[in-house]
Amino acid sequence: MFSDGTNVNGITSRGTMSELIMVGDRVLIEPEEGDRQTDSGLLLPASVTERDRVGSGRVALVGPGHLVPNPEYTEGEPWAEPKKAGRYLPLQAQTGDLAFFLRKESIELTYKRRKYVILPHHAILALVRPDSDDVIGNLLDDLSI
Repeated sequence: MFSDGTNVNGITSRGTMSELIMVGDRVLIEPEEGDRQTDSGLLLPASVTERDRVGSGRVALVGPGHLVPNPEYTEGEPWAEPKKAGRYLPLQAQTGDLAFFLRKESIELTYKRRKYVILPHHAILALVRPDSDDVIGNLLDDLSI
């Protein structure tokens, strides 16, 4: 742990990245790497999986969202409390989600010796979000049914 409260990977004790800020509708994903096994048991090396059109990984950071005009903004009332001209529409992706995304839309980035991809939110095809309240699903997973 460094003096600023971050570890080697730039993650604070609260689990967030300290200096990196995503802008707009951008999402930072830590891609899944390594060999993959097919349903028939064939082991695919990482070089083959890199050519796939669809990638997957865990969402590490999410930007503030899509910038939209603020309907409450007005310049005509100087006595009123100033309001911002724009506001952000939040994104569906959340930190910790498993995301399936289009590789051709992604930009590779190395930050604090870890590989990430940055992509616009519209390049995410699907999200898998673990639901801690899904007691039945957790039981079925434990029983492998």
